[in-house]
Amino acid sequence: MGLKRIAFISVHTSPLAPMGGKKTGGMNVYIRELSQELGKQGYLIDIFTRRSSTDEPEVDYGIGENVRVIYLNAGTMTSLTPDEHYQHLSEFTANLIAYATRHNIQYDVIYSHYWLSGWVAAKLKEAWGIKFVHMFHTLGHMKRRIHDSQFYAPDIRISTEALVIEWADRIIAATLAEHAQLLWLYRADRRKIEIIPPGVNTAHFEDVLPPEQAKQALGIDPKSSLLLFVGRIEPLKAIDTIFEALYVMRDKSPKLLRKLRFMIVGGDLTDTNDIEMKRLQDMSIEFGIDHIVDFVGSKEQSELPIYYSAATAVIMPSDYESFGMVALEAMATGTPVIASQVGGLAFLVRDKETGFHIPAREPISLADGIISLLSNKHQTQEMGISASRVAKDYTWSTIANRLLQVFSKITTKMPCSV
Repeated sequence: MGLKRIAFISVHTSPLAPMGGKKTGGMNVYIRELSQELGKQGYLIDIFTRRSSTDEPEVDYGIGENVRVIYLNAGTMTSLTPDEHYQHLSEFTANLIAYATRHNIQYDVIYSHYWLSGWVAAKLKEAWGIKFVHMFHTLGHMKRRIHDSQFYAPDIRISTEALVIEWADRIIAATLAEHAQLLWLYRADRRKIEIIPPGVNTAHFEDVLPPEQAKQALGIDPKSSLLLFVGRIEPLKAIDTIFEALYVMRDKSPKLLRKLRFMIVGGDLTDTNDIEMKRLQDMSIEFGIDHIVDFVGSKEQSELPIYYSAATAVIMPSDYESFGMVALEAMATGTPVIASQVGGLAFLVRDKETGFHIPAREPISLADGIISLLSNKHQTQEMGISASRVAKDYTWSTIANRLLQVFSKITTKMPCSV
């Protein structure tokens, strides 16, 4: 029998969680879209994640055909930070094995995501005698190098990542940059690493309202220009650099600023304990730009196309991005991206073709890129067309087939020589 049943592990976050929350981002989209594509192709996909609320059922079939999200008890049924999950990994693993035993399920391969899930996958490999493929999505060593802080990458994370690299049968790197980081920072065995980027559902982002109608639907003057940020509200995303760039524009291009809106999609507007959200809100007032800044909170994935379509540009000034799913989604919509030249963004966004590269934490360069797009509609339209064309190389069917080749390679038993 060939490859048929695949166990996905995503301990700390469910692929069904609303986008833009503290624990939700590109990885959630990746798992949901990839599993949906594999389900369409006839593979049986079980995604195991930790239950954090009584509202979550034991099994959710919402992603699509042949795909189940299975919620397992591990620790208290409350929201936890990613690092707080570590102490509950043994319980999570035990309950996963118990679920598979109870339902008489045998998996052909495991695909784990993020360092916590890699630990679980290694224990399942030991218990079940099957291979596992792992994708980190972000690397602790990189986060620590950028911020020089254990807050972003405690020692246990980095040491566990090193062990997962040793235990895994294959590691999926999203870009050449991540491939180099795995070799350089973790001394990974290059023979284990496969470079396969995430994908995008181009059909989902192509058939959207024209920009003017999209702006009207969002309550924005069709004659104004919209800049957009989509993602988690955290310091690594460098949203404050966008505020600084808008402040620069007060002197460099006040006329453009008067016709500009900046919308931030992400975060929980009801969370009064969100320090970064409060800091950014206060900063917008301090800079005198609060009248053009809209914090709209997290949105479901199905709502994002209208935001991308309404935007003149999507801004991603991150300090670190392993890939940059938001950039790919924006490009699929035909929206240029201005992004810092870091990680996956340096490969995904093509400078002066699908948007602009800027140095990280340089608001003047960002302001210049914004002014260039707002001042030259022809350039913006051409970049949008190029962005849409590039995005077509990342369809989920293409990405899924490349991953299936990896799964099949490690699960196929080689015939004995005679």
